[in-house]
Order: sequence, then structure tokens, then C-alpha cells
Amino acid sequence: MFDMKASRVALVTGGGKGIGAAVARKLAEGGARVAVLGRDAAALARIAEEVRGLALEAAMDRAVLRVEEQLGPIDIAVANAGISASASLEKTDDATWDRIMAVNVTSAFRLARRVVPKMVASGWGRMIFVASNAGLAGYAYTSAYCASKHAVVGFMRSIALEVARTGVTANAVCPGFVDTDMAARAAEMIATKTKRSADDARRALEELSPQRRLMTVVEVAHVVAMLVHDDARGVHGQAIAIDGAQTMR
Repeated sequence: MFDMKASRVALVTGGGKGIGAAVARKLAEGGARVAVLGRDAAALARIAEEVRGLALEAAMDRAVLRVEEQLGPIDIAVANAGISASASLEKTDDATWDRIMAVNVTSAFRLARRVVPKMVASGWGRMIFVASNAGLAGYAYTSAYCASKHAVVGFMRSIALEVARTGVTANAVCPGFVDTDMAARAAEMIATKTKRSADDARRALEELSPQRRLMTVVEVAHVVAMLVHDDARGVHGQAIAIDGAQTMR
């Protein structure tokens, strides 16, 4: 658990499950008043009840306005919403590209544009992007996804330079494969395409990391919680890999 000097208001997108849900729980444990935004109403309601927070399904501007009205100004924004797709370059159609960019990049941009100026005006804020180590390196057959995560990291770095002297920090956490539904779908795809067993397909994902395992949502949430601490103000403009040293190879 981290120590907040004052109760902060946090908004977590994609907060109904996986990494987003773990982040919401961790921030609530630390004393934040948490709102979760996403598309799965039932999952959002469960997490909101668990953290005694607010569940939102509205479009970004309306969602932010509701948080401000019901909880107060947003101090911590975690842009976690994301989707993935796997296909060769020639089979990546415009619809797939546009959908991935809309969810992974444009939604993060709209959140940051809406909340960062107010953080700057207040003199304190934490803008955190959940990117991927695919934004630090690359994977074959995921060109749209990798491009989107590189875009998020670049966007974060630009914001970081703009707000460096304001009391606001901007950072990205960049997990490798995390033990979530997204990793399970990736393993299923590997099994289907390669005719491997489900266990072998999962093992192939685990072996991408030198630690020979999938990361956990708790590990990602721990890094997010570290970044919101007052004593982490010098951690700024960073893309922090959480992948058991995979990107060191």
C-alpha cells in the first residue's frame, strides 16, 4: 500500500477487469476515490462496488465531467483501455487499424487533453499510460498494436516535456504479456495457428520473458501506485518495462 497525504480522485479507463481493475483496487487501498470507465457494465459495477467508487460507461468528456461533479477534480488519470489484434501486415485492414488506434491512442489522447490542463492549474497531478513493451520493441504480426503502443509512449514523452515544471508527472508502464484475458486469447490464437496444445501455447508466451512467466496484474498495479506517490515526482517521462527483462534482450 502507498501513502497519500490527501485523498486523491483517480479515473481508470478500462477499469472493469484485468490490469485496470487491479489498478483501481490498488489506488483505492491507498486512499484514492476511484472512478472506473469502460464498456462492460456488469464488470464495472462489481469493481466500483468493491472500491466504493464510481462506474462510468459514458463517452470521455461526459465521463470526466461526471467524475468532477460527483468526486471532485481528477488528480490521477490512468489511461488503461486497450485492445489488440494479430495479423500479418497484408491482412491488417483499415478497420482493424482504425479500431486499434481509436481505443489505444485516441482515447488516451482525449483523456489527457481533458485532465492534464486542470492538473497543471492545480499544481499536482499524475498522468499514467498503460502501454506495452510492444511500445518499446516490436512483435511480428501485430503491426497495428505495436504502432499504437509506440504512439502512446511518444505521446507521453511529449506531455512530460510540456508539464515538467508544473507539479504534474507523465509516465507509461509497459508490461510484457500479463496473465489476463488478452494473454489467454493470444495463447488460443497460437494454439490454433500452430496446432500446439493450449499448455504449449501458453508456455510459448511465458518463455518470451527471461523469468519464464507471465507478469501479473498486481505487479503492474504496484508500479502505477508507486508513480502516484509524492516521492515519485522525479520519475517523469519514463516508459517502465514490466516484463522480467524481456526488452533487455
